[in-house]
Amino acid sequence: MASNSDLPLITEFKLHVLRFSRRVYTRSDGTINRRLFSLIESKASAPATKLIDKTAISTTDIPIDPSRNLWFRLFTPSGHSDKPLPLIVYYHGGGFSTYGPDTKSFDNLCSHLAAKVPAVVASVNYRLTAEHKYPTQYDDSFDALEFIDAQIYAVLPANTDLRRCFIGGDSAGGNIAHHVTIRAFQKTNHFEKIKIIGILSVQPFFGGEERTESEVRLASAPVIDVKRADLLWRNFLPEGSDRNHPAANVFGGTELSLEDAAALENLEFPNVLVIVGGNDPLQDWQRRYVNGLKNCGKQVELIEYLNAFHGFYSFQELPEFALLIEDVTNFIRKLAHSE
Repeated sequence: MASNSDLPLITEFKLHVLRFSRRVYTRSDGTINRRLFSLIESKASAPATKLIDKTAISTTDIPIDPSRNLWFRLFTPSGHSDKPLPLIVYYHGGGFSTYGPDTKSFDNLCSHLAAKVPAVVASVNYRLTAEHKYPTQYDDSFDALEFIDAQIYAVLPANTDLRRCFIGGDSAGGNIAHHVTIRAFQKTNHFEKIKIIGILSVQPFFGGEERTESEVRLASAPVIDVKRADLLWRNFLPEGSDRNHPAANVFGGTELSLEDAAALENLEFPNVLVIVGGNDPLQDWQRRYVNGLKNCGKQVELIEYLNAFHGFYSFQELPEFALLIEDVTNFIRKLAHSE
């Protein structure tokens, strides 16, 4: 893998701060000290307006269910009121345990997607582990999709095209995007207005009991390693489950996941874009996900950034950030124009 010396100095500094911060707010069992985390986390407030390459992006937070802190941040690009815009429903990463749509890096990523595609983006805040274990994150994320379908123009801009909806996410959010989409297509005719035509899966968080070659080879990779991944799975999955649970190992960890894979073959499923990083320990699981979808007859586009580590999209100074925005934009435009 690329050494830290190959990274920009600002990235090295940010990674150092991240490692130090995690030692402060993460307990030995992997759970999060929320009080300390809230003091450290860098957030972006809303409502707000920002300029992304001459495009003004307005943000506002839309409540869904305050009793469980379920809400989404809406990103709306200016200058497009005369034409329909696709909708991206986005689920942030963080190992199911940290961050939200108001985390600065995710606010920045969604702002760039809204400006560049252009698209209306709804970035969902779901409850976190270990306080709320599986399937809470899937339930919250699916409920947000239902809310958007039911409310539509009461909360979204009038030019939002619900028939060109993309479900997206990074890391744990990529995992959520897969499972939410499965649930959506299992509920035939469940949505009145939304039509999901694509999945944007950025370094999705999948795993299993087996130790893959990339997990062993990239044991000291930045942002995530095997030990941290194991703790994240333990705090997310049901008590008594291992990493072969179908939430983590979607194509073959248990008899149940094999049944799910068989059912997927007969399920209508949208085109999928999967982004993989060459310095990500989880890349072998992501490739297995791609192969599993292809074996089920689904259309998948795999793009690899050879030097990208897990979570590279939180570092705008890296060249892969711009590549990601470009590749997602091309994927969305291609599918949206074919509808």
